[in-house]
Amino acid sequence: MNPLDLLTVAVLAFVGFRLADAARQTVSARAAVWQLVAGLRLRHFVLAVPVLGAVLAVATPLLAVPGLDFGWWTALGGEGNPAVGVGRPSATPGPLETIIPIVFVTLLLIGLPLLVEGEEWVFRRGAQHRSRAANARRAVLFGLVHALIGVPIGVALALSVGGFYFTWAYLQAWRATGSEDAALAESTRAHLAYNLVIAALVIVALATGSA
Repeated sequence: MNPLDLLTVAVLAFVGFRLADAARQTVSARAAVWQLVAGLRLRHFVLAVPVLGAVLAVATPLLAVPGLDFGWWTALGGEGNPAVGVGRPSATPGPLETIIPIVFVTLLLIGLPLLVEGEEWVFRRGAQHRSRAANARRAVLFGLVHALIGVPIGVALALSVGGFYFTWAYLQAWRATGSEDAALAESTRAHLAYNLVIAALVIVALATGSA
């Protein structure tokens, strides 16, 4: 096994551990998680689709810019995002190459509500007290933080579009209710629905690829 293979295995082991921990915490807090999930409405999923389309539309030209196509995960030879458990491509995939992505995606789906809630707490909480410029910086930072998990820089920048959308959802709820808790719940649901749409596309891609 060459050094890149060892690094890939180490990354997947670390990500798998974090996903398992997030899933465990979600199960422990299932009452609060259910309250969050039960609040999902069709509008959350419908609005997520054009937002995802806008992210892809922004990401495509950015990835054509030299340097913005760099991501440390792809530099190691990985594919996509380590959170879905896809490692280095193999000409003859074995059982592990099929099983690991299924396990990772399952853990991700279980832990997703708390993972998303944590991001919203960090990036959206208090948005009603910040200027538009400050909220815009938060949205861009939200996108760029995803470069830390291995996605190319151009994709991370494009994810700022999602950050702007979640901020909009937060502020809409804040204006309607005057409650920070309600605003956070709304932006979290918008974020969760957006990620569930992506997860559905990933599952389809994995199923198609293994067929």
